[in-house]
Amino acid sequence: MTHSKIVGTEAGDARVTWHEARRARLVLALGHGAGGGVEARDLQALAAALPGHGVSVALVEQPWRVAGRKVAPAPRTLDTGWRGVWPALAAPGLPVVSGGRSAGARVACRTARDLGALAVLALSFPLHPPGRPEKSRAEELLGAGVPTLVVQGGNDPFGKPAEFPDGGYTLVEVPDADHGFAVPKRADITPDGAVTIITDAVIAWTTSLG
Repeated sequence: MTHSKIVGTEAGDARVTWHEARRARLVLALGHGAGGGVEARDLQALAAALPGHGVSVALVEQPWRVAGRKVAPAPRTLDTGWRGVWPALAAPGLPVVSGGRSAGARVACRTARDLGALAVLALSFPLHPPGRPEKSRAEELLGAGVPTLVVQGGNDPFGKPAEFPDGGYTLVEVPDADHGFAVPKRADITPDGAVTIITDAVIAWTTSLG
């Protein structure tokens, strides 16, 4: 069952679109990046696949997107919007996995411990700005404080898997994929194959969480 709800936050109105499992044991909340919304292919694929495995998926549109703005606000404002939505995410009374892609992954990592998230799913974590490895955001990832799964494109200009530091998280690589998990025509995997790697990894990981 799918339905949407507007949720007021101190940063403005957010929108939560629920893809509910019949017998849910977890909620996976997914935020979007700074350059797009919840229509991202990986987010939509997870929303379609996870409910069949006992995980309700909540796609969260940040207030700036709901308001029709084209530029994301500062990280602090993104965190405020996410925190404001959290009571609605936790309302079903189930453990909540906090997640997102790109900027949404950073938000999930920064807020997970304070919000009581069961775990964090970081899709395309932007380890650094393209071409600026010295501007590392590893501290955010390493500071999540809960079990964390990173799913990263093998050719992501915001941080290739080999660039990630050692830490208490699991990393799954999508070979040849870029920041949006697109793969070139010459790649050994197809676009559908890339999506399958993502969904299979997240299904297995969420199953291990209980």
